[in-house]
Amino acid sequence: MSRDEATLSRLLHTLSSGDYHSGDELGQRLGISRAAVWKQLQKLSELGIELESVRGRGYRLLGGLELLEPDRLWAQLRDQTRNQLTELEVLSVTDSTNSQAMQRAALGQGGYVCLAEQQTAGRGRRGRTWVSPFARNLYLSLSWGFEGGAAQLEGLSLAVGVAMCQVLESEGVGSVGLKWPNDLLWQQRKLAGVLLEMTGDPAGACQVVVGVGLNLAMPDQPARDIEQPWADLETVCASERCPVPGRNALAARLIDALVALLSGYHREGFAAWREAWLARDAFAGRRVVVSSGARAQEGIARGVDVSGALLLEQDGERILCHGGELSMRAAS
Repeated sequence: MSRDEATLSRLLHTLSSGDYHSGDELGQRLGISRAAVWKQLQKLSELGIELESVRGRGYRLLGGLELLEPDRLWAQLRDQTRNQLTELEVLSVTDSTNSQAMQRAALGQGGYVCLAEQQTAGRGRRGRTWVSPFARNLYLSLSWGFEGGAAQLEGLSLAVGVAMCQVLESEGVGSVGLKWPNDLLWQQRKLAGVLLEMTGDPAGACQVVVGVGLNLAMPDQPARDIEQPWADLETVCASERCPVPGRNALAARLIDALVALLSGYHREGFAAWREAWLARDAFAGRRVVVSSGARAQEGIARGVDVSGALLLEQDGERILCHGGELSMRAAS
């Protein structure tokens, strides 16, 4: 981390409480001039962080921020999780956590966790952009090694969705559903998504990267770039009258859940997760359109089989639709 980056990080931590701090106080804390403080504050604005300035009181971050802290995250993990991880890294700004984890995976490093405060090129499935404002949501990727190749990964994105739902349910959020093959929905609005990528031998030793994005408190300005109905945990928790989980605590619980899932998946496969997925199926019995490029099929969603393939009913017969590049939406 450069000196300038370190100064910006210290400024963020100072302002994260949401309290007012004068320019003189900030300069003394950071060991820089008032002019340098102003330049650093401008950088916060460039990150999309809303600052309030009041004459005679100073500057503050509206609502404060809970920044991700590696030591705090590590301390909140279960012992068995820590024993299976090789590294946990928190980045301030990166292109995408999946890209970082894929670089480690290509070198054969499993058990690597990457989180970021902001992604400049966050990705969803099929090349879609994942809107990633600074320190408001969770962007998390984890690399993991499998010896049995791609066959062992069938249905994994669906199982990850179940694990995420279970974590949210443990926090009092009980109304989140799953959309095949990789979305978490609240009232038919996207709350979270899963992106899986693989490197290595498709038939042998390989590394999979599990990336998850979860909206916690989406600011209005970046939300305008989201091209579909969306929700965040602040909205969900206000509706369900439960507290919004802290970012560090929630990230730790998600890491615990993902490590537990991945460590046993080569033995259990999706079959062990299927009933839990079906219980949270947001499209069960609904007419849907399944598409891949220009090709589309319409039918009734009848859940998934033991491999995680969608069961699509057409004229009384059921056909299997496997994930890959397919997408599903409600029929109009």
